[in-house]
Amino acid sequence: MTDGYADPGATATAQIPAVVARVTALADRLGVPHAEVFDVGRLSVACGVPEPVVRALLSGRPAGEPDVQARFLQRLDLLRRTRLKPNGRRYTQQEIADGAGMSRQQAGALINGDRRPTMEHCDALQRFFRVHAGFLTAEDPEALAGALQRTEQELLQKLADRERAAASAAQDPLERLLQDHGVRGIAWRAAQLPTDQHRDKVAEWLDMLLESVKRPES
Repeated sequence: MTDGYADPGATATAQIPAVVARVTALADRLGVPHAEVFDVGRLSVACGVPEPVVRALLSGRPAGEPDVQARFLQRLDLLRRTRLKPNGRRYTQQEIADGAGMSRQQAGALINGDRRPTMEHCDALQRFFRVHAGFLTAEDPEALAGALQRTEQELLQKLADRERAAASAAQDPLERLLQDHGVRGIAWRAAQLPTDQHRDKVAEWLDMLLESVKRPES
């Protein structure tokens, strides 16, 4: 508690093990490697937390929390290094200023740490770099917990898509056939038959199958 209010960093730190456990269970169900979902570099880029701190928080160790100004500068620097222009180059101070609706002098002072950012500055920069609200301001545990929760949502969506596809295939003989063998697999098997008569039988059978499957019109 801080001055009678819950500390969001402490709350998020307590949440991280539970989120990690849920993500681990989903990854196991989907066959996704743990190294992929808990990739420290990917999580660092996603939430703005330095890699050593991400590693410490994932392992349950406490990590030193920088002050607001230091955190802002560290994350803004990360954005400038990782959110690049289509040509792969960094945005200039002038481009950032124009995109965030501020003067070049304001942008330069914020980037160089000569001026403390307001919430309006943070919101404008977050919109410019197309990152979620709070990217530049959330405490490290809160930022990492948010990135893990977004990973969890992505895995849940993949699981739902897979289960929906499996249910559809179970109800549709043609979908089940294609899922089991694929178009190329069916064609390859037909090509192994010894005579045109045999291949004609396969084509006739497929035509009958197509006629028997009633698909909803798209």
